[in-house]
Amino acid sequence: MEEPDWSNVNEEELWKFVGWHLANKGIQSILVGGAVVAIYSKGAYRSGDLDLVEPLLSRAADIKSVMESIGFNKVNRHYVHPKCKHLYIEFVSAPVSIGDDYKIVPDEKEFKGKILKILSPTDCIKDRLASYLHFKARECLDQALLVAKTQKFDLEKVREWCLNEAGNGKDVFDEFANLYKR
Repeated sequence: MEEPDWSNVNEEELWKFVGWHLANKGIQSILVGGAVVAIYSKGAYRSGDLDLVEPLLSRAADIKSVMESIGFNKVNRHYVHPKCKHLYIEFVSAPVSIGDDYKIVPDEKEFKGKILKILSPTDCIKDRLASYLHFKARECLDQALLVAKTQKFDLEKVREWCLNEAGNGKDVFDEFANLYKR
């Protein structure tokens, strides 16, 4: 597979490049976090990193081997590429969860004969709203709205999740829904 233009690579291109190489070695990672927003918003948001969840913790040595084979070095908890100064990769702890919800089924995208996994638009919105709800991160509400305005998603599932999440989920959903409908 051809390397990306490292100085200009975006989140989606980097995800596909790294995800393909991981999948080629039988490692099924799932893209979560802000990079999903960057992809679904067509670059209107830029995350600065890619968060990948590998469901099997026992694969750390295999992941390191794949990452090194494509030019990444592990620096603390991040994988960095010497030619890519604006994005890095982090493997975050399994399982994939959004707030108290651990029953996440990622979307699957085919890329050059491999299956790559990513949060669905609905789950991406819930993930961003979780950060808004639990950490008062206003920028995450804005990110949820970016995804909602550019992707098809299930508003009812977002509402159900908000109402079942601890804290002021109803208020968060009402604010999100009002801003989305404007």
